[in-house]
Amino acid sequence: MKHGLIKTQEEINIIGEGGRLIHDILRATGEMVKPGVSTWDLNEFAEREILKIGGRPSFKNYGPKKNPFPAGLCTSVNSVVVHGIPSRAIILKDGDIISLDIGMGYKGLFTDTAITVPVGKVSDSAKRLIETTRKALFAAIDQAKPGNTIGDIAFATQKTAEAGGFSVVRDLVGHGVGYDVHEDPAVPNFGKKHSGETLREGMVLAIEPMVCEHEYFVQFEPDGWTISTQDGGLAAHFEHTIAITKNGARILT
Repeated sequence: MKHGLIKTQEEINIIGEGGRLIHDILRATGEMVKPGVSTWDLNEFAEREILKIGGRPSFKNYGPKKNPFPAGLCTSVNSVVVHGIPSRAIILKDGDIISLDIGMGYKGLFTDTAITVPVGKVSDSAKRLIETTRKALFAAIDQAKPGNTIGDIAFATQKTAEAGGFSVVRDLVGHGVGYDVHEDPAVPNFGKKHSGETLREGMVLAIEPMVCEHEYFVQFEPDGWTISTQDGGLAAHFEHTIAITKNGARILT
């Protein structure tokens, strides 16, 4: 395999094969979400399903040797923006929302995808936050075509989120993906049109709006992984791995 920013068509097809499989696993995990289920249960299911298809949970043991991420699934509840660690002690309850973020290594290449799911009956504000974040993802994907820029993706994300009355996280970004879990370029969720790197056919990106109910300021929790909103407001997160093709974005997950 050729290593670099641009993936070959063969590599993109393999990423797409893995992407379809991880999409199905994430959807099935999301269907398990209900009051009384622990985030540990969700992770155990997702990891088991990845191993069944010959994949590898790419988040598990990722990061610094002294504090690697301990699970294959990030389970981020309510005010947790990303990187929530699954736990038997975290039991979902009616009115929660949860982001499920998952990555997989498959045939030597990587995919990354996320959804946010309501738990039981949630508030109108939570519903709007989830739907606005999902819309922001697809607005961003619409801008992912050759000749556009990273700034075009970022601007579309920010515009959609703010039009819904919400804010986008500034301190965390989407990224390239494929040969590794995280690659260049960074893909922010805010920015100016026509700024940043020009998009080229063969790029593979993980586009991931992270949208906050109130202010966009975030904080790291003591575990070194969990990132939450500073003001305790809700946060939602959606993500697709996409490839830039001559005809626009190809969603791989």
